Amino acid sequence: MKKMTVCIALVLTFLISSAAIAAEPIKLGYLAALTGEYAPYGIAEVNASKMAVAEINEAGGVLGRPIELVVYDTKTRNEDAVNGVRRMIESDKVVTIMGANSSGINLATGPLANEGQVPQIGTATTNTLVTVDEDGNVRPYSFRICFTDPYQGTIAAEFIKNHLKKSKAAIFHNIGSDYAQGLREFFIERFKALGGEVVVDEAYRDADIDFRSQIAILKNSGAEVLFIPGIGRDIGLIFKQTREMGLADIELLCGDGYGEFLNDIAGKAMIGSYSITHTDLSDPNMAPVFKKYEETYKEEAKEFGNITLAYDLTYWVADALKRAGAAEGPAIAKALEETKGLALKHATITMDPATHNPINKPAVILKIGDDMRSHFYLKVTPE
Repeated sequence: MKKMTVCIALVLTFLISSAAIAAEPIKLGYLAALTGEYAPYGIAEVNASKMAVAEINEAGGVLGRPIELVVYDTKTRNEDAVNGVRRMIESDKVVTIMGANSSGINLATGPLANEGQVPQIGTATTNTLVTVDEDGNVRPYSFRICFTDPYQGTIAAEFIKNHLKKSKAAIFHNIGSDYAQGLREFFIERFKALGGEVVVDEAYRDADIDFRSQIAILKNSGAEVLFIPGIGRDIGLIFKQTREMGLADIELLCGDGYGEFLNDIAGKAMIGSYSITHTDLSDPNMAPVFKKYEETYKEEAKEFGNITLAYDLTYWVADALKRAGAAEGPAIAKALEETKGLALKHATITMDPATHNPINKPAVILKIGDDMRSHFYLKVTPE
């Protein structure tokens, strides 16, 4: 009798899984840079989301239906992202859009998502205006899984002033980046409030690769720390050139635009530098995910922050679908907004319905070791 019970259970499990697979799929969009400057981040995110989708489908899908991921390449350009979102909504009929990891891109695509009543959830979209308008009104179909620029800027300022005990800071910022400008603004505000002084505030442009003129100003400023609110290549080039020009003692810090591929650009200049992110490779909850990622894609989980956010975002959307009870944009948006105490791998998420931001989400400070790898240094929330 016991063997028969087990057999029946296995048959029922098989039938349920088969029924889900045979049902019409629920289409979820993923917007990411697969080419262009931000491609390392985007490829990692899509790979992680695909892995999560496969797991969810193997477990029977959602609402008795499998999930189908519809991916569009932003090519690290707003116009391509807008075209991709338009096709997702009008042709592919996706019910939710995940990504991108760029504030500028989500600011460009947000109006389409809100007009089409299709929730869009950014991964590393930290600019406050991604989810609220200039008057502070929430954008009903725009969400994020990351912390915001005010939150991150506050953490950076408090870390420098209270932990590193440095009072004079320098900033190099990309004048054309919404992300950089937002993070810079809130860092300066909090650092000054703590009694710190910003002695250098130098701008650069997207195409710049030589930062020696800005560094020459930095050398004579008395700055004790250089903060880069940048993304990707810029950070690596600036850190490298700063060390090459003899500034061996100045502390180096960046935000969540750090990726381990920067170590290939900057080399040993990255050693001892700090970055702000959402998780780290030693996180015991994420370790099995990173291991599976490496086994699945035969490559290191270098962009572990993006892998983490994309993987957990996919499970968050699946949870919202279940609670919504229907694969429809308005119902999913309501479920996302009402998320409370959802235990994901890297954090427990509760949404603020007035801002569509996670409430009191901890940040992790990483430090690059002599082995040229990032290591956990400190977990913090703003004071």
